[in-house]
Amino acid sequence: MRHSLVEINTQDGTCPAHVLHPDDNGPWPAALMFMDGIGMRSALVDMAARLASAGYYVLLPDLFYRVQYDPSVGYKLFTDRGSDATKDWMSRVMGSANAANVMRDTRAFLAHFDDQPNALKGKVGITGYCMGGRLTLNAAGEFGDRFHAAAAYHAGNVATDAPDSPHRRAANIKARVYVGGAKEDPGFDAAQRSRLDAALTEAGVDHTIEMYDARHGWVPSDTPVHDAVATERHWDTLLSLFGTTLRS
Repeated sequence: MRHSLVEINTQDGTCPAHVLHPDDNGPWPAALMFMDGIGMRSALVDMAARLASAGYYVLLPDLFYRVQYDPSVGYKLFTDRGSDATKDWMSRVMGSANAANVMRDTRAFLAHFDDQPNALKGKVGITGYCMGGRLTLNAAGEFGDRFHAAAAYHAGNVATDAPDSPHRRAANIKARVYVGGAKEDPGFDAAQRSRLDAALTEAGVDHTIEMYDARHGWVPSDTPVHDAVATERHWDTLLSLFGTTLRS
């Protein structure tokens, strides 16, 4: 496995990112991974490595590069949302990775793939978790012609009344979409599931929405709600999606 750190120039600055791909030169299908709200850490790099080991050129950018932050505070999102530190995290840190900012960044991430000889030209896949799941669906709609597969796991606020809600961009999505939701997740309740499904169906998007018997945030191994069984199911669905779209 080859693993390197790169700096990607965006419209707003310099975004550090992890690049991982198999030892062979490839080229490999390109896969963009959007992190969760806790922030960049080894558990996410481990996930990117597992995806890369399946035969992909994976880019894992630090979407919080615009601000100074301590990822350890992000874990309090599970246990202490009322603390001042958590409130700052949710407003200042997570706010820095809003849809408009990350869509500008995504243009640079796609340009990175285009410039890499080890990244297969053409089809690109994207996956994201929690906050990153919502941004994944935003990106699939913003850059419809670039993404051929999009997967979102325990994502929240993907079909709301907000003007930047991802479901509003469904008409521009060309990717095959997979959404894995968490049980009893107020950020992705039955109303949102129905609204998202209706928007994707009306737009003719090939999609699957499934609910997991796991709590919001279950995939990364370092969260207090990590569920090993549900995580393996996540890998099955993600690798199946990418395999049938990016390798066909």
